[in-house]
Amino acid sequence: MYSAYMSQGAPAMGVQMIATARIQGGPLAPGITGIVQFVPIPGGTWVSAYIEGLPPYRPAKGEKPPIGPFGFHLHEFGNCQVGDPAKPFMSAGEHWNPTNQPHGNHVGDFPVLFSNSGRAIMGFFTDKFTVPQVIGKSVIIHENPDDYRSQPSGDAGRRLACGVIRQGY
Repeated sequence: MYSAYMSQGAPAMGVQMIATARIQGGPLAPGITGIVQFVPIPGGTWVSAYIEGLPPYRPAKGEKPPIGPFGFHLHEFGNCQVGDPAKPFMSAGEHWNPTNQPHGNHVGDFPVLFSNSGRAIMGFFTDKFTVPQVIGKSVIIHENPDDYRSQPSGDAGRRLACGVIRQGY
């Protein structure tokens, strides 16, 4: 698949542009690893994710929120510094929402990740962004599913893992 996206800094027609985020868990879930790839296809972008080491599902109990299914989002900055171990990856900023679309289903919203034995494999199509537009952003996996209504970002809970999106494999 080849990119036809033509703007400043974008590849010429016929030049393949793929981007990849290598996901690494933080202090709340250090066992998470994975890869998220962004591939141009006609009409949009194919996003594929292969994630391992996700914590087991736990329903909400009293004051404790559930763990899983997992919120999965594009965040505005390509920065995965842990910072505060109790609130890691705040350096990635908020959900990427360049059009200021009310929640739910803005540009940075991905479908939730469901895991089997700690592993999630998923792919989906989107026409909300091109590959060049996401390079330099980050992918965050959250502790809880996105509720698709809380403003501005869906109340998906703490950030478990992060990966900066870079051009190439």
